Amino acid sequence: MQHQKTRVVITGMGTISPLGNSAQAFHEAQLQGKSGVRRIQRFDPSDLPVQIAGEVDLNPQDHMDARDVKRTDRFVHMGVAAAELALQDAKLNPEDTDRTRFGSLIGSAIGGMDTWESQSRNAWERGVSRVSPFFIPMLMANAASSHVAIRYGLQGVASSVSTACTTGADALGSAYRAIGFGEADVMLAGGTEAIITPLVISGFSNMKALSRRNNEPEKASRPFSAQRDGFVLGEGAAVLVLESLEHAQARGATILAEIVGFGRSADAHHITEPHPEGSGALLAIRAALKESGLKPEDIQYINAHATSTPVGDKAEAMALRSAFGEAIENIWVSSTKSMTGHLLGAAGSIEAIACVQAIQSGIVPPSINAEDADIHLKIAREPIKTEVHTALSNSFAFGGLNASLIFKRFEA
Repeated sequence: MQHQKTRVVITGMGTISPLGNSAQAFHEAQLQGKSGVRRIQRFDPSDLPVQIAGEVDLNPQDHMDARDVKRTDRFVHMGVAAAELALQDAKLNPEDTDRTRFGSLIGSAIGGMDTWESQSRNAWERGVSRVSPFFIPMLMANAASSHVAIRYGLQGVASSVSTACTTGADALGSAYRAIGFGEADVMLAGGTEAIITPLVISGFSNMKALSRRNNEPEKASRPFSAQRDGFVLGEGAAVLVLESLEHAQARGATILAEIVGFGRSADAHHITEPHPEGSGALLAIRAALKESGLKPEDIQYINAHATSTPVGDKAEAMALRSAFGEAIENIWVSSTKSMTGHLLGAAGSIEAIACVQAIQSGIVPPSINAEDADIHLKIAREPIKTEVHTALSNSFAFGGLNASLIFKRFEA
């Protein structure tokens, strides 16, 4: 493919997560090996076979006015809050920029499920005339991205991505492309997801995808573990500020890291199961490495997709071994999902933040609950203080979708 002409850097990060509602809180909780998985509090889950999740504690009125809160879904509340925090972290006021060159690209895998369920109940129990006139704009997957653009008057690239569990990574990759090829100078990019609802839990549970370790919620998400029995749903949002290097330097921004590679592929194998040998994942990893110009031995840390499913973790390990060869023996690997659960459309963007923080701090975050790993990788079971110059983040999805991003310490 044609190489990008413009370097793209990260200058701000914001997250609303089961581990805290700021990038700093998220980072500290990771290094402490905390789990954000608990028995569900938002509703009584007693009738459900799965009663645990990674929930967020958020008062949306801390970030939006009461009227807008009522007219938007929970996934929008979290996306808007994460975008606000990212701008604050970047010390960037959109009014001080050319907003025709400033875009918003915030995705969601599912969109407004809270709205879907509540309005469906209205229709069945009270009649279709009682369905909210805001039903459609509350439901649509691009609502978070659009509300962020409206709030800050962003008239540049305005889009959304909905590619199941690769959404967050695809949003960052697409924003990286938009800046790299000259469409934008600045982008707010990431993912947001609010899927802790009875219907979503029932759907994933009935397809045998979720862990049923209800009595041990903090140990339920077990990437790499021989006892893994399915993933744990999580909710949250993560948004990053991406800028062209020229724009960031012109305003004297603090540069946190640089994006240097992005690769995508399809398994073309099955609608829910990954290719057993990880062949599609391998293509995405190799594409990201090729674009970055890096060699396998140049990577120090991999934030694995690793959801805690028996088949998925194994397939990813095979892809990593094929992509990195002998170099994989020297690369630390961990999974953020061991602590947050699986944030679906927000997973790729919150895990990108974990990679940037590893580069910034020189500490690889751990994978908890991996003491009995049957996956033969160099798994960080506790925080590892080491040089992290470059990091790879993997995101794979139902539909056989794959995305890989490479982040690098910024060098002028």
